[in-house]
Amino acid sequence: MVSDEYLRFDFSHFAKMSDEEIAAVEKIVNRKIRQNIPVIIREMPKEEAMKLGAMALFGEKYGDVVRVVIMDENYSIELCGGTHVMSTGELNIFKITSESAVAAGVRRIEALAGCKAEAYMNQQLNQLQLIKAEFKNPKDVLTSIRNLQEDKSRLQKQVEKLEAKMLVGMRNELLLKSKTSTVLPF
Repeated sequence: MVSDEYLRFDFSHFAKMSDEEIAAVEKIVNRKIRQNIPVIIREMPKEEAMKLGAMALFGEKYGDVVRVVIMDENYSIELCGGTHVMSTGELNIFKITSESAVAAGVRRIEALAGCKAEAYMNQQLNQLQLIKAEFKNPKDVLTSIRNLQEDKSRLQKQVEKLEAKMLVGMRNELLLKSKTSTVLPF
């Protein structure tokens, strides 16, 4: 699904994409955007498009004549009925916003381009600035977060130990009271 709002792309992949894989995909796409490759759109018989190497999507229905979108014939030849830019440079910038499982062996990415991608990245940077401010602007915010998590874990263990001691004390006090109240004078 490609619109002026976002794109959604399903693909075969054996596992969750790593952060490094996502960054590599973004790098390739942004390089192609900066190359400002002209987009060629042609209508042709489906068989001719397949001979060119056009990718047909599973489950999609195509007529005898198809719309072929070419962005560098050594790079991308697709069958598509959607709207398109005249050159890759019009996309400005590309950012993957999510990656998830759709089915066994099928992953999905959602991404933004252009102004939407820029707004998303600015929102993410603003959020990071707010987090840094909460931590009194440390040079390494990740270390500060890890230290906070370690402190929380250490304090939680201390609280659990104190609660256990209090419960033992309360139990001992109740046992003592029960012994003294059960003694009958003769």
